[in-house]
Amino acid sequence: MLSYAAGFGTGLSLIVAIGAQNAFVLKQGLMRHHVFWVCLFCAASDGLLILLGVTGVARVLTAAPVLAEAMRWAGAAFLAWYGTRSFRAAWRGGGALRPDGNGETLGRTLALIAALTWLNPHVWLDTVVLLGTVSAGWPSPLVFGLGAMTGSVLFFFALGYGARLLAPVFARPRAWQVLELGIGLVMWSIALTLIVD
Repeated sequence: MLSYAAGFGTGLSLIVAIGAQNAFVLKQGLMRHHVFWVCLFCAASDGLLILLGVTGVARVLTAAPVLAEAMRWAGAAFLAWYGTRSFRAAWRGGGALRPDGNGETLGRTLALIAALTWLNPHVWLDTVVLLGTVSAGWPSPLVFGLGAMTGSVLFFFALGYGARLLAPVFARPRAWQVLELGIGLVMWSIALTLIVD
């Protein structure tokens, strides 16, 4: 039980920080657009990455610097593109930012969140490397991982569906412009850290 609780707490502490994935889930929750599938995809992806970490794949990633370098540049390029897209949406304003959905298909929405998840080296570092390393210090690394997975499921669904509580704020187009601007800044800052590191 201690391993489970430690995994739950550690997993939540790493995932709560605002990042590319969380910003996208928040936006989808506000628009009430494919929320269940986006939350499920994020939780399942985190679960798989956590499983990879607690079963020792972190050693493979640290032993393959070429793979890590390729992921870093691909992630930076994608995040820079997505940030630019958010800045353009903020600049346009108006109807493009209404909270009744933006007309994106489920496939396109899942493709975007897949790229934000799997091309972001910070996600790999937090879930595979960091959680994998921390889990090794507990009596049952797999139970630690299960706790972290539980935290991930709870967090993503709370974020996606809890975003509706902010709907009155985002009834104003200006609030959507500020959100898009914030998302663009988050994406660009993460891309910049990937380039500089």
